[in-house]
Amino acid sequence: MNIEVADQKLTFKDFATDQEVRWCPGCGDYAILKAVQRTLADVGAKTENTVFVSGIGCSSRFPHYMETYGFHTIHGRAPSFATGIKLANPDLDVWIITGDGDGFSIGGNHMLHILRRNLDTQILLFNNKIYGLTKGQYSPTSDVGTRSPSTPMGSIDEPLEPCATALGAGARFVARSYDVAAKHLPEMLVRARDFNGTGFVEILQNCPVFNDGQFDELTNKKNVATLQLQVEHGQPLLFGNDKELGLQVKPGSFELQVVTLGENGIAVDDILVHDQHNKALAQILIDMKGPEFPTAMGVFYCDPEATGYETNVHAQLEAAREAKPGATLNALMRQGRTWTIGS
Repeated sequence: MNIEVADQKLTFKDFATDQEVRWCPGCGDYAILKAVQRTLADVGAKTENTVFVSGIGCSSRFPHYMETYGFHTIHGRAPSFATGIKLANPDLDVWIITGDGDGFSIGGNHMLHILRRNLDTQILLFNNKIYGLTKGQYSPTSDVGTRSPSTPMGSIDEPLEPCATALGAGARFVARSYDVAAKHLPEMLVRARDFNGTGFVEILQNCPVFNDGQFDELTNKKNVATLQLQVEHGQPLLFGNDKELGLQVKPGSFELQVVTLGENGIAVDDILVHDQHNKALAQILIDMKGPEFPTAMGVFYCDPEATGYETNVHAQLEAAREAKPGATLNALMRQGRTWTIGS
């Protein structure tokens, strides 16, 4: 007798393992973990069809806490493992978990190539602007002047901007959120998952031990309206407690300026509208810095014409099979000039 069992709706608890979560108290990774677990449950993901791949670092313990398939790999090489996994089974939902050091220091070259290839995966880049696991050295994203065991007099390096680097590397989907954004972060995760290619999401994340309070002012609920700009496709770029502030292109230039509605006759129709398909606008929004400008959050760039790398690879393989239906690996290895060595 055949019994059909309906798919059971999973909850966030179904994506949590029995492993003790070992991050420092107050670490932003806890909030990100819960956001991912809830998001997967909300979108109806299947544990048996989901894979998390990480490198080395505090964030890279993530696969241990997800009741899915997982690979805790080597420093900076998670993109390489994820590429092999996705090419072997394109139906899998593959997530890459990395940090600012793991992803853009030793793993910088691997990050560059997975972005330009546009493999259908999600990359969650936890950015706490410091090395946490190896005890607080400055990282590629650390601010100038950061004092650490490796920069006791303060860092003199200009920090790398993750979203700008991703965009420059050819990423077709680039977004930013932060660890305790209970509503916004899941929205970015869903958008990245739905994208046909590499969904790159930078997540600003607090390290309470080695870089505590790095984003406190920006993420404080009292300041969110004035210090953050939530970008949304097709909507005017407005911010402020009453949405009274907006962005406008300076006359005769390609630069932005902050304006106030009602002053000098400025109306909502005069405010720049976000276009997530405009790569040049995405770069400008990513580069905005305080105190003159708010920090932008949301989807900066999304290429509607993107095709996943694995789709193109398998299409090429299928074309090769159709061109030579009887071909075998053995025949390929024995074609051309060969030698037989006798005794």
